Amino acid sequence: MKMWKLGCVTFVLFSGPLANAQTATPTQALALEQQGKLAEAEKSWRQITQADPRDAAAFASLGLVLSKQGKYGQAVPAYRKAIALNPKLPGVHLNWGLAEFKQQHFDAAIAPLSAALADDSKNLQVLTLLGLSCYGANRFADAAKYLELPAKSDPTNIELHRVLAQSCLLAKKYSCALDEFRQILEQDPDSAAVHMLSGEALDGLGRTVEAIPEFEAAAKAAPREPNVHFGLGYLYWKQHKYDEAKAALEAELSIDPANAQALAYLGDIELKRNAPEKALPLLNKAIHLKNDIRIAYLDIGAILSEQKRYQEALVALLRAEKLDPAQPDAHYRLARLYRAMGNVAAAEREFARVGELNEKAEDMAPKMSGPLPALPQ
Repeated sequence: MKMWKLGCVTFVLFSGPLANAQTATPTQALALEQQGKLAEAEKSWRQITQADPRDAAAFASLGLVLSKQGKYGQAVPAYRKAIALNPKLPGVHLNWGLAEFKQQHFDAAIAPLSAALADDSKNLQVLTLLGLSCYGANRFADAAKYLELPAKSDPTNIELHRVLAQSCLLAKKYSCALDEFRQILEQDPDSAAVHMLSGEALDGLGRTVEAIPEFEAAAKAAPREPNVHFGLGYLYWKQHKYDEAKAALEAELSIDPANAQALAYLGDIELKRNAPEKALPLLNKAIHLKNDIRIAYLDIGAILSEQKRYQEALVALLRAEKLDPAQPDAHYRLARLYRAMGNVAAAEREFARVGELNEKAEDMAPKMSGPLPALPQ
């Protein structure tokens, strides 16, 4: 068995009865491996596989020696060959999956690790590797499923619980995320990042009032943390507390003048205060920095419609509608615009669409999204 340390998690390369050949050459190869003479052992296993291309155990052992040397790219074809010759060889799927994982080939790691899990559904090492691979492949619901048991089995492993919590949050399993973040906060109560993530989970559960103190705690713990003031401002905005929202958004912009989301919501507040001349520059700057902020296009369309700049307004509102066709407000503004332009048929279609849709709450998580935290190395 070969032990590998990955962050707070130890993984084991399975070196079980993969090379039980009775000839002298495999015995010599194993002896070289046990002596730590890995380059010589690799050469011996290559000679064995060349002499007998049907020797599955020899290919598995070659892959193992290559992995021990960190030659994961070369190990993978050896593992593949071993499995092609004998799919029942113990430990090879796990070693293959680990070799893919170590190269950050997360999608490629999932299939062999799933096969390893099928042989041992409670294996914590396999579950952890599979969960981390799914996380790395942006398959967050699967990651949460596989990481649950390893995390429960190791309550002090903060890194593992962070990945599980993030997976739950991104999969919109907000109760799971909140439970994990609370557990992390018990061990690290001053973590601004975890307070922010807890706030996101609470907001996802519709508990926005409870989410605000989490962001306030984050802002107190790390007043220069990127996005913390934006998150607080957005929550105040949802509660129609526009004075508090404006102060928080301006605090965010003092830290990051290019925060497009903060500019967009600040522009929306100015529009709500009947100050379109102040709103429009903020909104235009926001979409110049980031071209997928729906509320900015919606507000720009509304302002341009009032200014009778109908063609420009139509472009903005169609962009808002495209970004989220299920939100009725863009369809409503389009209907009014089409009516003002004299396009009665188009207006009726949009009004009908409004009647089909129910206003749905927008999640905070997409607005707060940034680069995913790195997996343990």
